[in-house]
Amino acid sequence: MIGAVLWDLDGTLVDSREFHWQSWRDTLAAEGIALTYERFLASFGLRNDRILAEWLGPDTAPDRLARIGDTKEAEYRRLAESFGLVPLPGAAEWVARLQADGWRQAVASSAPRQNIEVMLRVLKLDRFFQATAAAEDVARGKPDPEVFLKASRMLTMPASRCIVVEDAPAGIEAARRAGMHCVGVSPGATLPADLSVESLEDLAPDAFIRLLP
Repeated sequence: MIGAVLWDLDGTLVDSREFHWQSWRDTLAAEGIALTYERFLASFGLRNDRILAEWLGPDTAPDRLARIGDTKEAEYRRLAESFGLVPLPGAAEWVARLQADGWRQAVASSAPRQNIEVMLRVLKLDRFFQATAAAEDVARGKPDPEVFLKASRMLTMPASRCIVVEDAPAGIEAARRAGMHCVGVSPGATLPADLSVESLEDLAPDAFIRLLP
């Protein structure tokens, strides 16, 4: 048993922010709601139920929240499949290297499962992952640790031997609460992770193994 790497998706394996922005903007415009880019950025990486409750108000009918969220995600998948996605620098190389070295890998994301499946297929990275923990698998989003604990159980790997890769403070806090070490990836910013880099390309060859107890 070596260990497992639990990957966040958006911002770590791929930067699909523009497609998320376009799909949210256009979906809400059809509802007569104007969304600013600044407000979109403040919500990026959170679950749709939390995002929409904040944008539309907590008294919005659940069926309307679900309908808008489903419409947005369908448009996002259309954009991803139509225009393609490119792995962030170092992402494809690292998931291949980790597999070759015997690590187990999972995606642990706030995204719906259909999105994750489409994204990994478009990125041509799906064959490297043994499990996927998606929005449907948990009741609470990050910074709650539920999604990472779910992924570790899917891989039958104890939390102490799981390493999270994240780009957001909420995800790093979730990893900490799960009892897992964390690699933070963020251009131009230092994250409160065990190891913080601007790009996956900056990681030393033994970066992951050194984080295991």
